[in-house]
Amino acid sequence: MRLALCLAASLALATAAHAGQPITTQHAGIEAPLHGTLEGELAQGTPAVLIIPGSGPTDRDGNGPLGLSPDSYKLLAEALAQKGIASVRVDKRGMFASAAAIPDPNDVTVADYVADIESWSATLSERTGGQCVWLLGHSEGGLHTMAAAAKDPSRYCGLLLVASPGVNVADVIRAQLAANPANAPIMEQVDTIIAKLKAGESVPADEMHPGLLPLFGPQVQGFVGSMFRHEPSELIAKHDLPVLIVNGREDLQTPASDAQILAEARPDATLVLLDGVNHVLKQVPEGDRAANVASYGNPDLPIALGVPEAIATFLADHR
Repeated sequence: MRLALCLAASLALATAAHAGQPITTQHAGIEAPLHGTLEGELAQGTPAVLIIPGSGPTDRDGNGPLGLSPDSYKLLAEALAQKGIASVRVDKRGMFASAAAIPDPNDVTVADYVADIESWSATLSERTGGQCVWLLGHSEGGLHTMAAAAKDPSRYCGLLLVASPGVNVADVIRAQLAANPANAPIMEQVDTIIAKLKAGESVPADEMHPGLLPLFGPQVQGFVGSMFRHEPSELIAKHDLPVLIVNGREDLQTPASDAQILAEARPDATLVLLDGVNHVLKQVPEGDRAANVASYGNPDLPIALGVPEAIATFLADHR
């Protein structure tokens, strides 16, 4: 029993030693600090990775409302730390612990998120003695990291794009709507709205079908329009930073074809396509949609080993 107690105590100490630590950053464009979690140790000679979350209310651990609780970013960060790679995963401005940064979380643009990435990168760089920072963007976060690198590549070591879009978000939304035959009567209106938002114009709520308000309502038009004006394949081609592109072949949201489009825009990038891996970076049975969807709410399902392994190998090759 004494041995068991000693072992339990040792395990508790080990867990505490590797527990994530709070970290913040602040810049002139926000009203209060942004909050995140540091996993591992920021130090000279150790790669530092900034993890930018996906769309909507997705928190620093990769979780959100409506049953989204895979802990994807938390598990990824812990796996990277075990490989000697430090990371910071963050809550976006206006959300979760970063809620006080701006009054309205919908009042954002891609440029705002780029400003936050720059602030986080400066904070991490200072903590590592001036080293550059690797940007890891997941899903929509990949677009934000591509925009940041295109704006000022000198700030960063390179891009780690995980399940990131390869085509314009407007094209994705239109294709999803058009796939439902019931939407045929409103597709002309959809095309008009997309064209106006892409041009920086606004569309009054009373000029659109009620079913389109969640997608294109006035409260989100500034952000959605800014997304529409960014072409992933153009952004990724604006610099020569090292780029890793990782995508699962069981991804129901960002298909592997998006990764291949990005790779075509950057032929020197490293492309890794993983069998049996889905959008939330879990290993799932091939072709089993029910199991795939169920993994979105299962934090106990471990991270797919191929994801941190691909990142660690790529970083080791670019030291």
